[in-house]
Amino acid sequence: MIAMVPTMTAEAGLAQPMLDLTAIHSAHADFVWASLYRLGIAEADLPDALQEVFVVVHRRLGSYDGSSKITTWLFGICLRVAAAQRRRAHVRREVLVEEVPDAGASSGAEERLDQERARRELARVLDTIDLEKRAVFVMYEIEELPCEEIAALLEIPIGTVHSRLHRARKAFQAALARRQASERRRAGP
Repeated sequence: MIAMVPTMTAEAGLAQPMLDLTAIHSAHADFVWASLYRLGIAEADLPDALQEVFVVVHRRLGSYDGSSKITTWLFGICLRVAAAQRRRAHVRREVLVEEVPDAGASSGAEERLDQERARRELARVLDTIDLEKRAVFVMYEIEELPCEEIAALLEIPIGTVHSRLHRARKAFQAALARRQASERRRAGP
């Protein structure tokens, strides 16, 4: 539950609830982290991106009118932060490598390793989808937001949401098929 602090609005003299930044962070930091990751922010950049989102939240907290869910509003901020990060990422100098599993790993460690591999695979496939389609795909398929909320959040017609989602699903399937074909070729006969 997010703490609301009653304040007086100058215009109307009415008590108006104001959101508490600390409570929003406590309640939704994991959601923001996962959203940024799903939008293509590299793991090494996630802490900075998370901080950037909450800096924006702090600046814009007074403009949140409650007409949408707080998570919808936060996702919109994540989307803009991710887009800005992706624009800056063209100068990337780090090289990512796969971790080598420990030969004596327990089944729990193997399961975690499999989950991590699946997350990385999902991230690689999502990276092939342009950001507009990826955002709609992530919001609908992963965050399970209804199309009406996505349209309101992105300020686009509902028909555009449906067409982007359709094209994103096709792009996701095609990218997944390409990666699987590539893996089969590498594995050999």
